Amino acid sequence: MSATVSSSSDLLTAAQTAAKKAHATNAASSAATSSDAGGTDALSSLTSNYNQFLTLLTAQLQHQDPTSPTQTDSFTSELAQFAGVEQQIKTNTNLTQLLSLNQDGLVSDSASYVGKQAVVSSSQIALQNGKGTLQIGPTNAAETVAVAVTNSAGAVVKTQTLSVGPGTTSWSWDGKSDSGTSLPDGPYDVAVVAQGSAGSTQAVPFSVVGTITSVAKNGTSGVNVAMGSTTVDLSNVTSLLGSP
Repeated sequence: MSATVSSSSDLLTAAQTAAKKAHATNAASSAATSSDAGGTDALSSLTSNYNQFLTLLTAQLQHQDPTSPTQTDSFTSELAQFAGVEQQIKTNTNLTQLLSLNQDGLVSDSASYVGKQAVVSSSQIALQNGKGTLQIGPTNAAETVAVAVTNSAGAVVKTQTLSVGPGTTSWSWDGKSDSGTSLPDGPYDVAVVAQGSAGSTQAVPFSVVGTITSVAKNGTSGVNVAMGSTTVDLSNVTSLLGSP
């Protein structure tokens, strides 16, 4: 992102804009994941269509005009096409079973993560028991950054400026909005920005820290870990910190 900033107020405004963009991106990703979950229904539909084709083909053979029968090569071509569809359905079913077995293994191997704090690559901060934590950085030099947090509706609920670095700086959120209202636990979209060169702003890298409460299949091919009601893919867990 790029914007001109001349004060901490401008920096906060830039952070709010970035947080809203993060919310829009996460909402779109969540919608796409829900759409992918319909793959099983599509497979069932293909099977149903194949069975309907066989019924129609049988009826066609029974009722064709004996004085002008349909060419056999036409039947052969249609059967070959649907035989290919049937084979693809079976292949997809077998792949689904293999993926499920792989997921089972990952869930079993990751069960020991439950109850431990994890550092996660995510643009959503996990508010658990009224507390959320970010690891901001690493940064190359000391600088002032702005943090902005949005709720599930995309509204900015928390903003703050702080000095960080060089290195990594921990930022803790007490779960209260800028107006002092205690907010419910759950996932909140977050962004961190700093002033760049020539008055522009730039995104600052950060990770989310949370306590893993469960591990489960994500319904497609991977495994999710939950930090309260915040869910991330297992592949986004970068390290474990032990028990909180």
